[in-house]
Amino acid sequence: MDTLRTIRLRWLQGELGEIAWQLTRIQTSKFAPGGVWRPAINAYRCERGMRICVDLAGVDKTRIDLTAEPRRLLIRGFRQPPEPGAGERPVQVLAMEIDYGPFEREVPLPISVEVEKITAEQRNGLLWISLPAQGADGPGC
Repeated sequence: MDTLRTIRLRWLQGELGEIAWQLTRIQTSKFAPGGVWRPAINAYRCERGMRICVDLAGVDKTRIDLTAEPRRLLIRGFRQPPEPGAGERPVQVLAMEIDYGPFEREVPLPISVEVEKITAEQRNGLLWISLPAQGADGPGC
């Protein structure tokens, strides 16, 4: 009789573990107002324009959308939730601090920029955006 009780408790523990695992997969950003997070940026003004660095580790460049106006830059996209690799299933979540899901960041620009000459490149999880000032020769910085 104790063996049957032990088997049932192990089964119940397994089922509860599965429920907890599925709950961690729910995107918490869906519960936040608007469901959108804001990536961190560093912005630099240079002689010939601006450079903006956006922290987008783990975001595929095909999931990033830049909309530029002479005095405003809008950065939008989506980051998948970071999870362990295939075949690795955690038994306990100890921390979930990395934002994921849709993101958006509006950057008002203190100078007018040449929208057609804006360039962007991704390096080491950072998106670097060069914004040449109107009338400037060459890149933004």
